[in-house]
Formats: sequence, structure tokens, C-alpha cells
Amino acid sequence: MTKKIFFGVSAIAMSAMLLTSCGLKKVDSIKDLKGRTIGVQLGTTGDTLAQDIDDASVKPFATAAEAVKFLQNGKIDAVIVDEETAERFVEKNDKIGILDENFADERYAVAIAKDNKPLRSEINGALRALTADGTLAQIKANYEGDEQGKHAYVPKEDVDRSKGKLVVATNAEFPPYEYTENGEIVGFDIDMMNAVCDYLGYELEIRNMDFDAVLPAVANGTVDVGAAGLSITSEREQIVLFSDYYAVTHQVIIVNK
Repeated sequence: MTKKIFFGVSAIAMSAMLLTSCGLKKVDSIKDLKGRTIGVQLGTTGDTLAQDIDDASVKPFATAAEAVKFLQNGKIDAVIVDEETAERFVEKNDKIGILDENFADERYAVAIAKDNKPLRSEINGALRALTADGTLAQIKANYEGDEQGKHAYVPKEDVDRSKGKLVVATNAEFPPYEYTENGEIVGFDIDMMNAVCDYLGYELEIRNMDFDAVLPAVANGTVDVGAAGLSITSEREQIVLFSDYYAVTHQVIIVNK
């Protein structure tokens, strides 16, 4: 009789029983992260900030998508990632959600080698002009809100590109800023850098690499700049220069519902 009652319990009730027996509860707030296993993308600000959570076990992944898969499979308790990227994951899976509390605020900028202040001045000038004329706002609208897909940036054909190539390092695992679609690297940062190259007269070359390789590639001159949803931090400013910031966002926490 006892055995029949036990197997009649729903899967949800069983999960709750197991959590209670382990002394754990559902992650409902930042304070619930204490002592939990948290997934992050290696080398991101989420990775750095998660290290400060009391008694937490931080599990790094090559991509945020891998971390989310582990969360869905119950192998970790939460994932810390940037807000817009988190929203893309949640849109595709109604069994995960984003906590109401923001974990941290941050600003994105283009990374440039320490010894290349002239290039930083050029890029800052382009970003300011593209902000003033509404180009960046239009690009943003193409990836967010009700206007998604309606404002694709098309590189100009009548630009003198005799200045040569601008080689940009990115990590195409971070939608909507950079990701792969139909075999092509696309996203807000890619469109932005196309617009910057159109304004400055460069030919754009994108090099896809692991996220934690982007800043070293910029610092050692393998590439000219990095555009990969890079947050400005004091630690990163020790090895690269940053342009003016072009986006303000938040680190958020994804959990199973």
C-alpha cells in the first residue's frame, strides 16, 4: 500500500520532496545562490562576479548555451548571463525564467590595443556620429522589441575602403549581439562594426574565436579591435583601451521555473 501511494506522487511533488530532503529550495532570489552551483561563460564578467557569491560552486562553460543546457538538465542551479542573451534563451524554453533582480549593471564597448589611441579616437568619432544620426538606434531596433527583423543594416557599396581592413574579433555565441545564422555571423555588434567601417572607410573582417581569447588577441595585435559584448571593467582596462560605451545592460540570473 505504501509503495502504491509513493509511485502515485506527481513528478513535481517528487522534485519538491527531494529538494526539501536535501535542505535546498528553489532559487527565487540572489540570496538563494549561496552554496549553489552556478553556470557562467568562461572569461565573462558573470564569471568574475560569481566568484564572490558565498560558498557557491562556479562552473565555467565555453558558451552560455552550454550552461543553459546544464541548467535545463538539472546539473546546475542557475546561470548568470547578460540580459538580452538571457531573454533569447527564455523565449525558446518556457521551463526557464529570469529572476526579477538584476545581478549587476554593465556597459559594452569596443576593445582596442593599448598603444593604438588614434584608432580609439576614430572609433569614438564614428560611434558618436552613428548615435547622433540614429543609425545605432535603428540597428538596436532590428534586434529588440516589436521591430525585430525590420531594420537590417546593409553595408554601403559606394564607400572608399582604401584604408584597408579593420579586423574585429568576436565570439558568435552571444545573441543578439553576435551569433551564427544560416552559416553567417550576424548580430548587433556585427551591424555596428559594419556601420563604423562604412563611416571610417575600412573593409570589415570578422574573426570568430572563444570569448576568453578576444581580449588577448586585441592586446597582442592579432586583431585590431574586439566587439563581443565586452563590458568595461577595471581589470580589462589594464590590458586594453575601451571606446565610448555603446550599450548599457545587466547581468541577470536564469533559473528553472
